[in-house]
Amino acid sequence: MSRLNVADEYNAQASDYETFTVTTPIGRLETELYLTALGDPNGLSVLDLGGGTGLRARQAVERGASLVDVVDISAEMLFVGKEAASTLGVGDRVRWFEADVSQSLRHLDLKDSYDIVQANWVLDYVGTPEVLDRILTTAVKYLRPGGRFICVHVANPKSSILKSNKYGVSYTDLEEIPGGLKYYVNLWGTGPPVKFGGVSLEVLYSGSLAMFKEFGLVDAQVIPVEKTEIVKEDPGFWKDCVEEPIIEFVTALKPN
Repeated sequence: MSRLNVADEYNAQASDYETFTVTTPIGRLETELYLTALGDPNGLSVLDLGGGTGLRARQAVERGASLVDVVDISAEMLFVGKEAASTLGVGDRVRWFEADVSQSLRHLDLKDSYDIVQANWVLDYVGTPEVLDRILTTAVKYLRPGGRFICVHVANPKSSILKSNKYGVSYTDLEEIPGGLKYYVNLWGTGPPVKFGGVSLEVLYSGSLAMFKEFGLVDAQVIPVEKTEIVKEDPGFWKDCVEEPIIEFVTALKPN
């Protein structure tokens, strides 16, 4: 899958993308997991790699982040996000940069380092180890010593749970590639599903966190799905997702 295709897909779906987050069970779970991973960002700077419409950026500044720089390949996603941030009155604390996060970002007017670097879903568009290396190297480069890295990715593209849309997301057309899988993600909101292509390497969905150590990060942890309030409120509904999580939020630190 080319980077151009990724941009085209997201440009076409930009205006509908966030609906999924507020109308589906998995979208609401993802939000709670993200806010848990984020913690208290008051006064902190955040680099949001592949930040799209800036939903997570807005949530960070609403909770006190001093600045969030959003970098994304989709011009339409950035446009929608900029309008939303302005409407909410947080536009002065969010900056927007159109760029491919799998390439060098040196040409952008970014800070030298950030307290938090997040790469949510970005790693599920990585089809080769070389691209994965570039993205994680960039993330660690811009993370200050002692800073926190956050990412979310699919826990298992082959999960039987993802063959249905019980939680608001399904995966179809899975195809083996060297070292991983490519597939289509279907997000089920209030209307017809939003469909995107995705590709993940087995090193990401293998269940091992060793990869993050290879890039100089320590104390890598997965945010437990079962400890979220949304799951506690309806454990029967979420039983399958607790037994076999379909998304994985990881946090890790850059040593001082």
